Amino acid sequence: MKRSKLTIPNDKGYQLNAFLELPANQKPEFYAIFAHCFTCTSSLSAVKNISRALTNYGFGVVRFDFTGLGKSEGEFHESHFSANVTDLIAVSNYMEEHFQAPSLLVGHSLGGAAVITAASKLTSVKAVATIGAPADVEHVTHLFSHGIHEVQEKGEVDINIGGRPFKINRDFVDNFTKTDLPEIVRNLRKPILIMHSPIDRIVGIKNAEKIYVNAHHPKSFVTLDNADHLLTNSEDSKYAGNVIGTWVQRYFPKKTIQKLDTDQDQAVGHLNLVEDNFTTKIQANNHNLIADEPESVGGDDFGPSPFDLLNAALIACTTMTLKMYANRKKWDLQEVYVYVTRVKKSSEELGITSEKLNRHDFFTKKIKLVGNLDEKQKARLLEIAAKCPVHKTLENQAYFESSLID
Repeated sequence: MKRSKLTIPNDKGYQLNAFLELPANQKPEFYAIFAHCFTCTSSLSAVKNISRALTNYGFGVVRFDFTGLGKSEGEFHESHFSANVTDLIAVSNYMEEHFQAPSLLVGHSLGGAAVITAASKLTSVKAVATIGAPADVEHVTHLFSHGIHEVQEKGEVDINIGGRPFKINRDFVDNFTKTDLPEIVRNLRKPILIMHSPIDRIVGIKNAEKIYVNAHHPKSFVTLDNADHLLTNSEDSKYAGNVIGTWVQRYFPKKTIQKLDTDQDQAVGHLNLVEDNFTTKIQANNHNLIADEPESVGGDDFGPSPFDLLNAALIACTTMTLKMYANRKKWDLQEVYVYVTRVKKSSEELGITSEKLNRHDFFTKKIKLVGNLDEKQKARLLEIAAKCPVHKTLENQAYFESSLID
């Protein structure tokens, strides 16, 4: 997973702070936008966990701060509900211009109401998921009800929400009465997933019921048992992200993975040095692989290193060879574990004389056999493990021919 920082202008010219989370191969199949809860920011752990979980399902996910919140420009009193929706549309337009139009909107709490409203205006959006969303926009006014009377008299007042100071004005208060969310839900006609905790004390579970009743099929409800409103337990937010990622697959066509042409060879690898750092795509027959270097040597760690793949090849060949031999002998071999480590050792350490090299590759291969086997059978299987083709290839001297092609 890779994260990029974005700065996105909204319709008022304010710069919205945003992050784009990418899947491991940095090639999203689709894009999603995450809208955070009222007075929250995109740095809330639940927002990050859900966004990053969705990258495992091929999504590029934009999480951003609404106007006047987090590191976005503007004042909080400008972050009323309509402004939230306008910000979502601005982010969508930016993504369409610079990447690809988002097809999934995910919203938490009041952000859930905002994504429903934005989805009704964005034709590119194919599905919506809400988490702990209110059934009507006015629901959120109870959080600043202590200042509503005063703001009507003074026009602008300082209030306290959740222990944090904010400034609100008449426009901010009045805006929350202008949106008929139930009507928008009834007319949405897009797949919607409603996730809610039955013990949510901020936005009660009845809100989920109202949204579900007003929505048209296809609609789904998933309970977030024992979760609080902010999903402060990371397991709850990770679960929510995985559920959304699985649910939405039904409504998004699976893109055909572009295969590299092996040109009649057994495998081909491709590295775009401009875009991909060390991340290398590999095509081996019908299978796609990714190789990378660890961050410690300047890579992104999006896949196993070349020597990790070498170890993996030795492990896979050993397990398969043991299975075939045990099957042929009709021995009760049920499971095989193979542990491999590769290090460099000197000729002196290995007790050999070498004219060419003083440092040699040294593999330790530890094998665990599970099954009803006697000691003689185990000893024979250990011998067979050394006869697997990859083991023998590494053990013997190999020859290479390299050439440049057009």
